[in-house]
Amino acid sequence: MIRKIIQIDEDKCNGCGACAEACHEGAIGMVNGKAKLLRDDYCDGLGDCLPACPVDAISFIEREAKAYDEEAVTKNQLNKQGEPLPCGCPGIESKKINHGNPAINIDKNEMPSQLTQWPIQIKLAPINAPYFDGANLLIAADCTAFAYGNFHNKFIKNHITLIGCPKLDAGDYTEKLTEIIKNNNIKSVKVVRMQVPCCGGIEAAVKNALLSSGKFIPWQVVVISNDGRILE
Repeated sequence: MIRKIIQIDEDKCNGCGACAEACHEGAIGMVNGKAKLLRDDYCDGLGDCLPACPVDAISFIEREAKAYDEEAVTKNQLNKQGEPLPCGCPGIESKKINHGNPAINIDKNEMPSQLTQWPIQIKLAPINAPYFDGANLLIAADCTAFAYGNFHNKFIKNHITLIGCPKLDAGDYTEKLTEIIKNNNIKSVKVVRMQVPCCGGIEAAVKNALLSSGKFIPWQVVVISNDGRILE
């Protein structure tokens, strides 16, 4: 059948492996230091791998290809992991976001996103990821992005972002954050929280994680009011 499928330009490929990591179906693998489409029937044609490529080596084409086989993909995931993805959701797969990729169509009249990685929920974030190396880490209560209008440019820009709600999320963030800080080269940590008392939980978790990590890392706390003002 003729359908839309990805194409990898091996001359452009720098062998970073970001696309293979971003492809939750397992359609892409690294062969002799280059990314390669291993199986047509594992490629769903949605292009999660495109924004992950830092050198624009991946594009869409239409050609004769086997139909996407969701059942085969699921079996492959089970064989590799021993269990399906949590909640069956490929959206938790770790990836780097490249907003300079021309494949991402952004309305020129809209404010561009400054988010550079996924996932951002603390509970879903990996302990180790390439984007943590040398990162300025932003740890924010999830309401802050809605309360403060210029959140992307003021806080997310040039940061790796993690969010959470200490009141609604089960458990404490301290252990997870400790592992992230301990196992990666984090340059700085900025906490953005709301002024409400329950938001103190995210600040306390970061403080405890920094202490438990045994690392001396500059950190800062910013408090946002309910009406969208920076208080501290």
